[in-house]
Amino acid sequence: MQIYEELVARGLIAQVTDEKEIRELVNNGKATFYIGFDPTADSLHVGHFMALCLMKRLQMAGNKPIALIGGGTAMIGDPSGRTDMRQMMTKETIQHNGECFKKQMSRFIDFSDGKALMVNNAEWLLDLNYVELLREVGAHFSVNRMLAAECYKQRMERGLSFLEFNYMIMQSYDFYALFQKYGCNMQFGGDDQWSNMLGGTELIRRKLGKDAYAMTITLLLNSEGKKMGKTQSGAVWLDPNKTSPFDFYQYWRNVADADVLKCLRMLTFLPLEQISEMEKWEGSQLNKAKEILAYELTELVHGEEEAKKAQDAAHALFSSGNAADMPQAAIADEDFENGNIDIVSLLLKSGLVSSRSEGRRAVEQGGVSIDGEKMTDPKALIARERLEGDGIVLRRGKKNFRKVTSR
Repeated sequence: MQIYEELVARGLIAQVTDEKEIRELVNNGKATFYIGFDPTADSLHVGHFMALCLMKRLQMAGNKPIALIGGGTAMIGDPSGRTDMRQMMTKETIQHNGECFKKQMSRFIDFSDGKALMVNNAEWLLDLNYVELLREVGAHFSVNRMLAAECYKQRMERGLSFLEFNYMIMQSYDFYALFQKYGCNMQFGGDDQWSNMLGGTELIRRKLGKDAYAMTITLLLNSEGKKMGKTQSGAVWLDPNKTSPFDFYQYWRNVADADVLKCLRMLTFLPLEQISEMEKWEGSQLNKAKEILAYELTELVHGEEEAKKAQDAAHALFSSGNAADMPQAAIADEDFENGNIDIVSLLLKSGLVSSRSEGRRAVEQGGVSIDGEKMTDPKALIARERLEGDGIVLRRGKKNFRKVTSR
């Protein structure tokens, strides 16, 4: 199976332009492609995993990745999926965050000897002359078509600033600049970026003629992939100082049964044949699949030694023997409201705190976790479904545990 066909089989491709040409370029290692990364934090999170794994797969097949840091577009802000304007960032903060990204990306991508590039779009966007941009680029964009794009439609009722309205033009110009400077002939992005990406493809072809090779591919479920990086306790970071390897391991160990095979296909480098065999697994075997997923991804981000430590620690803490010895707590039906219970009530009902104020402080101070996932929001809700069956392991501090189930 060639690389393009493998990407399809793993569920990574949603929409494409010029599929025949894209397959030809990718399968023959002739694609120079870019994916953009928004430098709004000093660490990548698991929502970036799909893009990073895709870049690694394509580079292994001989293609050249460009990681584009949005140092220029970050000063405007992408309105996609947002309900308000983004806070402005300084150049120094953006530069620092980009350097942190490259260090983390290097575990996935080989930047040596020009095999991959990291580029900051501030390089060209910050020097643009506004009148020249309007004449040379703005003339190729229809306002009616832009307003019909989903990324703008969802903001129109709440208010869309003219600053943000320019985002599509800026992102389109990125592809145009990368095409001219680095021979970039392909762009990848999330399904929520489709309109912006098409704008870049059309700009190249209108400016440089129909023979200009510029293509787009979107990643299937990338919007869902971004949600993977958000939990009730905030983001799950790739930086071990923000999310420990153990907590990172536990995050993946606790994915929903319905998502484990999807994550194995999209995010790991295990052979598809091996993953297909797991489709027959049921019950406790699914827990084994989750352990495989957690180990593979922890090793990819933090290395074999840390992955082994995280796995051993999880086995020691959550082994059947320890679970049997662990104090138990059962939550009654009347303690749930609309099928949920808040974390402070859960602590109180399980006997780990003696008052709501004590529980709230414990959560806010970062001393509470569920199945290894740190909880920092006292208003976080836990669905009753999570407490059914084997339930959860609720921890306060280093030594206070409860095996919590629903009655």
